[in-house]
Amino acid sequence: MDQPSPPRVSPHLIFSRAEWAALRADTPMTLTGEEVKRLQSLNDPVSLDEVAEIYLPVSRLLSLYVAAIQNLHQATRSFLGNHDGVMPFIIGIAGSVAVGKSTTARLLQALLQRWPNTPRVELMATDGFLLPNAVLQEEGLMERKGFPESYDRPALLAFLNSVKSGEPKVTAPFYSHLTYDIVPGKHVTVERPDILIVEGLNVLQTSRLPRDGRAVPFVSDFFDFSIYIDADEAIIRTWYLERFKELRRTAFRDPESYFHRYASISNEEAITIAGGLWDRINLVNLRENIRPTRPRADLILRKGDDHRVEQVALRRL
Repeated sequence: MDQPSPPRVSPHLIFSRAEWAALRADTPMTLTGEEVKRLQSLNDPVSLDEVAEIYLPVSRLLSLYVAAIQNLHQATRSFLGNHDGVMPFIIGIAGSVAVGKSTTARLLQALLQRWPNTPRVELMATDGFLLPNAVLQEEGLMERKGFPESYDRPALLAFLNSVKSGEPKVTAPFYSHLTYDIVPGKHVTVERPDILIVEGLNVLQTSRLPRDGRAVPFVSDFFDFSIYIDADEAIIRTWYLERFKELRRTAFRDPESYFHRYASISNEEAITIAGGLWDRINLVNLRENIRPTRPRADLILRKGDDHRVEQVALRRL
């Protein structure tokens, strides 16, 4: 007799779109349709209904988490006799290229800024901690750009440590998507926000732990809450190709663009090149590094082919 398969164990509670939408409760809509349109990324459409049914409940949940953590930090500061201000709440957002991380980050920033206990919400992409192209070329890593080894991990950890320590001003390198490189001498500054949203491909990545038990901090060690944006490989590939075609008509036409050479080729050549970049670089990174971190997220938003979130998974406490 066949043995019954063991029940699937999951650390997450699974919600349908309708079930999750009901958790909005009486949270008011604080964004207009025009604001939502401005916040969405290229080729990542978001409707006002999507905000109401998915992102408003997320903002409500996060507001409750922030309030609880603020109370916990206050208790700890009282115990230590330290009264030097509020420790920032850090949210990490992970997921593949072209899956919609930036749109999610901007929508949550706009919504959370409207909650009374978190008026200062700042957003930081980990692109600023990519190694400069000259270094990547010297080390043979240009084809691995976006993989864990292409980042200045110690600098990113130092940045997050400074933010989490409550330092009044913390700077990070500036990355230009136009030139596809770090801009020398230019920085972005984070000034002790109530919430810092950090979005990037590999922010939930871990590494092998040393056998001697010495502390090795991960980027996610500094997160109070983490979100993973999910979709099927084939769907993300389609979005990536569509975005590449749209960029050919827009940003790639700028002579300063790193990808300007793709603006004048045929559509057929562009699709072939974009497909090669996806299969050779982005798909490999997704399979080897990004998707394996999905179970570590506190919240997983799974999208369908129309960019709408179809299912939500929330980690059990």
